[in-house]
Amino acid sequence: MFVLTVLNVDDHPTFRATAHALLEAEGFDVVGEAADGASALAEAERLRPDVILLDVQLPDIDGFEVAARLSADGLETRIVLVSSRDGSDFGPLVERSGAVGFIPKAELSGAALSKLLS
Repeated sequence: MFVLTVLNVDDHPTFRATAHALLEAEGFDVVGEAADGASALAEAERLRPDVILLDVQLPDIDGFEVAARLSADGLETRIVLVSSRDGSDFGPLVERSGAVGFIPKAELSGAALSKLLS
């Protein structure tokens, strides 16, 4: 069975820990974490994960810009944006960023992530 590797990017340690535990329990391999956009860019380059779970609101570079930079670099990683806000709050920003989609943090699950990636 092929296990997807995940880089978990969020500035809230509690959410990172929760997402990490949830995704690992549902069969994903969380290979790294980052708390801001600059660290996310560096870790994405270093780890080359299959998926990046990327918070929209980060303290330095927002998730949309991080996703756009990673997509422009040709990194073959699927990016999924997350936020505590509803996806409709962001209009076309999700699509323009190069991310494969958006999951509200309250709805994050292995099944929701797998559905978005399939």
